[in-house]
Amino acid sequence: MNQNEVWRAVEAEIGSGFRIGRHVNCSGGSISSAMRIEGSTGAFFVKLNDASLLHMFEAEVQGLREIAATAAVSVPGPVASGIGGGQAFLVLELLNLQSSTPKSNAKLGEQLALMHKSSGTAFGWRIDNTIGSTLQRNTATQDWIGFWTQQRFSFQLDLAQKNGCSGRLIENGRRLSEGLADFFQGYTPVASLLHGDLWAGNAAADDTGSPVIFDPACYYGDRETDVAMTELFGGFGTEFYRAYAQVWPLDPGYRVRKVLYNLYHVLNHFNLFGGGYQQQAGTMIKSLLAELG
Repeated sequence: MNQNEVWRAVEAEIGSGFRIGRHVNCSGGSISSAMRIEGSTGAFFVKLNDASLLHMFEAEVQGLREIAATAAVSVPGPVASGIGGGQAFLVLELLNLQSSTPKSNAKLGEQLALMHKSSGTAFGWRIDNTIGSTLQRNTATQDWIGFWTQQRFSFQLDLAQKNGCSGRLIENGRRLSEGLADFFQGYTPVASLLHGDLWAGNAAADDTGSPVIFDPACYYGDRETDVAMTELFGGFGTEFYRAYAQVWPLDPGYRVRKVLYNLYHVLNHFNLFGGGYQQQAGTMIKSLLAELG
């Protein structure tokens, strides 16, 4: 990577005579490196990755704009993206983010439910994007069960097999994929706009205490998938779920379907990081098979 070329390209894309005075590394994501840049006309947040992953940043820009267009919840505004010195970059509005609080989480629950009321005409999205750095296919369809089976669960299961996942887990996963329709008896999902990767690390509060979400993997799908992921690693608190339910209560079948929806993310974590996620995915698959009887 030629650092000087990267920063010259960033300056050119920001435009308006912007020149970088200093840049400071930021802690955070495991997929891209992040920096705060300060210059002649302001400060920005910049994400960097290999040039081959520019499409990932461009999809993130479209996701941020899609969420912003709902006027339901705040996101950082995208400023510019491009390539320089062998690196892809994404420049975002710099927000003074703080840790979420019970009050901001309650507000986020309300706002997320309102965002989910923004619906599309089909499940999927106009472009593919990524979940972490894994390809996330979003071919539009009217069939949610088929979408989830083929473009989410089976896609990750195939990757897991290629990545050396145990044969028993793959076999059980194939059995599960054949019975997914049983989890949707009496329940018809709406094609809601989803954040797509909503864990506590992708939510915060701004300096006014208002919630902000970022790093989306947007598509249109069952709103339960977003809510389920907030439970996967925790951190949102009872206030969040109470506020969400006051705007749009969840169907009773969510109790079981959330395991199915979070299985997608656990398999993806195995495919990205390996380790104990295989055992966790295997346990989840067995519990879902037990529900099928």
